[in-house]
Amino acid sequence: MTAMEELGARERAVLAMERRGFAGPGAKERAIREQLGLAPVRYYQLLNALLDDPRALAHDPVTVNRLRRVRETRRDDR
Repeated sequence: MTAMEELGARERAVLAMERRGFAGPGAKERAIREQLGLAPVRYYQLLNALLDDPRALAHDPVTVNRLRRVRETRRDDR
């Protein structure tokens, strides 16, 4: 993979955040603010874009495929 095809540090950090488990309500949003310096709304915008990015799939296929399934289920429920 060339440097142009690799995910940036922020994108990798977003995927890493999604691999973690969080105890209690608000814990994930607090971690997003403190560790990534992002508002939760912006975080979820970035995450949603990453789910459609082939570089993200190559970097972490298990997490990306899991999140794609969750997103598709939510879309189907609407």
